[in-house]
Amino acid sequence: MRPYTLKQIQTFLEVARQKSVSKAAERLFVTQPAVSMQIRQLEDAFGLALLEPVGRNIRLTHAGEVFLHHAQAAMGQFKDLEAQMDGYIGLKKGRIDLAVVSTAKYFIPMLLVQFGKLFEGIHVQLQIDNRENVLGLLARNEADLVVMGRSPSGLDCEATPFASNPLAIVAAPNHALVRRRQLPFSALADYKFVVREEGSGTRAAMERLFAQHKTALRIEMEMPSNETIKQAVMAGMGLSFLSLRTLRHELASGHIALVDVQGLPPSGHWYVTHLRSKKLSPATQAFKDFLIEQGGALMDSWS
Repeated sequence: MRPYTLKQIQTFLEVARQKSVSKAAERLFVTQPAVSMQIRQLEDAFGLALLEPVGRNIRLTHAGEVFLHHAQAAMGQFKDLEAQMDGYIGLKKGRIDLAVVSTAKYFIPMLLVQFGKLFEGIHVQLQIDNRENVLGLLARNEADLVVMGRSPSGLDCEATPFASNPLAIVAAPNHALVRRRQLPFSALADYKFVVREEGSGTRAAMERLFAQHKTALRIEMEMPSNETIKQAVMAGMGLSFLSLRTLRHELASGHIALVDVQGLPPSGHWYVTHLRSKKLSPATQAFKDFLIEQGGALMDSWS
């Protein structure tokens, strides 16, 4: 067998994911030279280049693409092996790779704290990203569990709702629409919106809602985070469509107000999701059960 290591493969996967040595180094909490050395040793073990520079970024060679496919499958098998071994340990310790969409960052820390009080020996590795990238982690078996606001289609998954996800149109407190009641949805066509980027679950839900009401959506600007959008709304840049789970402090302080629109807020759900073929470790199963049994009530009392 060729002299390569699991650490080298993990480093390669992170570089391939980030398409950048520097970004991979940040995610792995090591220096750029350390990442470059791991990649060089891996390439030396196989006698060919797996990556090539393109400006300031990198891309996979043809051999690197093939290597990536098999490396991802191998890491999935290793995760299943760990889950099997954890079964012999029980719930005294364990590790969970949890991925959540960015909107969930407003309540996931609180849930993790509560879960940690019940199972002190279980370590949770958390990744936060937009829906598109989180689905990629799920499909590649790089996440044990995923929390998102809509069950995925196109993947053979088990998605279980555990909490409500009310969504609403919001505005600055002095906006003219805040003073109106039972506004017809069609009236929103006259106003500009600041919205999440393509690939965001909130953006997709917003576009579906406007399409259902046959109302044009006027986009003033796209923004990559809910925090930036909230600042833009408060500054009067436009209206927005956000989960009420993200607005706990702003609504309480009066910095953001709800727009009273007929038929709103629509209430979706938060789902805990995993591949149907996934072998859940005792720790992972415990966290899934915790979310289903206690997550909704904890979130309601929190927000």
